[in-house]
Amino acid sequence: MKFFIDTANLEEIKKAKALGILDGVTTNPSLISKESLDKESIMDHYISICNLLEDEEDLSAEIISTNYVDMIQEGEKLSLLHPKIVVKIPMCEDGIKAIKFLSKKNIKTNCTLVFSIGQAILAAKSGSYYVSPFVGRLDDISHNGLSLIKDIKMIYDNFHLKTNILAASIRHPLHITECAKIGIHAITSPLNVICNLIQHPLTNIGLDKFLKDYKNKF
Repeated sequence: MKFFIDTANLEEIKKAKALGILDGVTTNPSLISKESLDKESIMDHYISICNLLEDEEDLSAEIISTNYVDMIQEGEKLSLLHPKIVVKIPMCEDGIKAIKFLSKKNIKTNCTLVFSIGQAILAAKSGSYYVSPFVGRLDDISHNGLSLIKDIKMIYDNFHLKTNILAASIRHPLHITECAKIGIHAITSPLNVICNLIQHPLTNIGLDKFLKDYKNKF
């Protein structure tokens, strides 16, 4: 399973890269708005992110348009910025049409804001390269986000659909490990959630004891 980090921050991306766990990056308008950017520098920022990535890694950069014609124009513009860019498009009627159009032009897309099986089926039917179901946001409203991931995986496997499941809205390490059990393509998460996988109290206790015993002897 691949690990993407959900950020637009260059330092976080560098940290994930140094840790050796970076497989890709996802952004959205909210994450972009947290950076010290003006509107004219956003495209250059996307290029800066791409320049940090290795050969098999990519960046999902989200459009802000909400109608079909503008979605296509913005999607094509983003795709021309850098070969590593995947055009992230929200789940809506015009979004599905835009994904279909861009996919026919061999432009990779990521269908985002997916919360149901039906939406995931439409994303795959339209040719989306990634589908991004939001696990944590479903949990927030007392729905089982991981159950949705399982159902999408089963349906995609049933019909040999090529769309890759990229679980989003990851809130804690258990989301990551459960997605791994399900066997999906990737998760996208804040870096701190991925780093929490490193931690275990027994590891800390064991390391402390090993070092203490060594120092007592030598």
